[in-house]
Amino acid sequence: MTKAPYGSWKSPISSDLIVSSSIRLGAIATDGSDIYWNEGRPTEGGRNVIMRYRNEQDSAQYTEMTPTNLSVRSQVHEYGGGEYLVADGRIYFSNFSDRGIYRQVSDSTPKKLTVTSKLRFADFAWSRDYGKLICICEDHTGAGEPINTLVAVSTTNGEDIQVLATGADFYASPRLNATGDKLAWISWNHPNMPWDGTELWVADLRESNSGVMELQNSQLIAGGMEESIFQPEWSTDGGLYFVSDRNGWWNLYGANFDASTTKITALCPMEAEFGQPQWVFGMTNYGFSGDRQLICTYTQDGQSYLAKLDLANPSQGLKIIDLPFTSISGLHCAGDRAVFTGGSATEPTAIIALDLTKGTWQKLRSASDLQLDPDYISAAQSIEFPTENGKTAYGLFYPPKNKDFSGDDQEKPPLLVKSHGGPTASTSGSLSLGIQYWTSRGFAVLDVNYGGSTGYGRAYRDRLKGNWGIVDVDDCANGAKFLAAKGLVDGDRLAISGGSAGGYTTLCALTFRDDFKAGASHYGICDLEALATDTHKFESRYLDSLIGKYPAQKEIYIQRSPIHFTEKLSCAIAFFQGLEDKVVPPNQAEMMVNALKEKGLPVAYVAFEGEQHGFRKAENIKQALDGEFSFYAQIFGFTPADDVVPIKIY
Repeated sequence: MTKAPYGSWKSPISSDLIVSSSIRLGAIATDGSDIYWNEGRPTEGGRNVIMRYRNEQDSAQYTEMTPTNLSVRSQVHEYGGGEYLVADGRIYFSNFSDRGIYRQVSDSTPKKLTVTSKLRFADFAWSRDYGKLICICEDHTGAGEPINTLVAVSTTNGEDIQVLATGADFYASPRLNATGDKLAWISWNHPNMPWDGTELWVADLRESNSGVMELQNSQLIAGGMEESIFQPEWSTDGGLYFVSDRNGWWNLYGANFDASTTKITALCPMEAEFGQPQWVFGMTNYGFSGDRQLICTYTQDGQSYLAKLDLANPSQGLKIIDLPFTSISGLHCAGDRAVFTGGSATEPTAIIALDLTKGTWQKLRSASDLQLDPDYISAAQSIEFPTENGKTAYGLFYPPKNKDFSGDDQEKPPLLVKSHGGPTASTSGSLSLGIQYWTSRGFAVLDVNYGGSTGYGRAYRDRLKGNWGIVDVDDCANGAKFLAAKGLVDGDRLAISGGSAGGYTTLCALTFRDDFKAGASHYGICDLEALATDTHKFESRYLDSLIGKYPAQKEIYIQRSPIHFTEKLSCAIAFFQGLEDKVVPPNQAEMMVNALKEKGLPVAYVAFEGEQHGFRKAENIKQALDGEFSFYAQIFGFTPADDVVPIKIY
């Protein structure tokens, strides 16, 4: 083992390997015995492709269903999700470029159903009786804010679009019962986000003699301004289930109701999260195996579990299914099989098919083909650390690790603090090659689940209300100082990095505190007023709860915006920005860059043509990763072992 300065270690985990061997996996669906999922491919310009797995006579067949000229991705709420549905051998999907709904029979050429690109669609349910797609429609025809409705779209005439529900600002999760005559859905209004407060509705689905679809006898089942409902589902025997945080945690509930009464029953109350923040459509944390067995995934103390619940005897509690995965999501059940994405500290996320009867599982597709020696992998260590006001915050610590190198005896490693996006989101300990890139080069990494993160109950999530730019920043800084005080990292070489909302936390930490020497903002926010007045509908009132009402509390927006306090800056910052970003427009980064140049501080700015909010193209993901590493190398004064193109620092 060679002794070398931290940061200068030669690593087998290159940016080329990461982008060439990595894909994004999600949106699992089943149709009979067939399993489908969506792959996001950086090497194809971020194109999204539906894949089908079919096992015939013990012979596995993988079929790429999506033609090369199409990309399966929704743009409703800008973030999308719920982009396709498979039913009876037919795939219905939203195409990214023209926003149209397409119908594809098996692996034939898809046929476009809808006409105008002004309408966006997502979150499909299939009405077999009426030959309709029930889904969310976002209408961008007018000049003002888009209009969201719940609609029925004919699968034979895409111009036949009938509105089922309107009036709420947002709709999600339309779900039909097994007989197809009842529809459940979620709605909510400004200023709420779906994790703040939503309503669960049920109605009878009918078609008039003239062929007009309509909802009758609409009934509010649960929810409100301060109760978040997640993933309504119907069991095969007609029971309605959902996830609610009414007890302070996203837990499972069942509903018995008639025209006049509703009874809500907690199935297995516990301090664990069975739900997630609904940033995208189509998120699933549970499903049904047969009539009376519920299969679910939940998060507790930062780790995911898969479990089963006997609905006939829920008082017996959950029975955990022993699996080697620490991160589980996207659960979909069909018969005696559960399919989900699973990952662990040493294995990348993969599509997993679990036989619920035998207890055996099969890996269908991995997010990375890169085969790594475990001695290069730094496993996440869950930590708790003290933060402001006597509270505790959480994070995942990754010490530097590389079997070929060790640090000098008198040197401590530099620390990169990662602030996740959202900010209503969380990080997990499943293998991230993006983190291993740093640890295998001699950096320590702290991935912070700051106050406001999900996975720790509503009270922890609500810590950020009115305190964005304060609580998150305090927790990131206190986590870094905690590790430095323990002697685990070099307190003089602390850096912080984040994307989107995490970029805002990063910029606030670099502006309003002096704990960090450098940082990197990936499509991060620096002007809250600009965000409040120049962002898309879904997030246009998000800041009401995170900051305050605008413009009534304009002064708070100014006080929390790094762009107005560049005189406080005394460190180096790198900016990476997509030029087609609708969520955080590039002018925000450019304003900050210009201010830093005028102040004479080290600053780098890399703008990517054709990228939106988050980078999808392989060459840009590579450039952002290597560019940030080069930036810290120049600021901290070490020589990279890699032959990376130095980022230009002004």
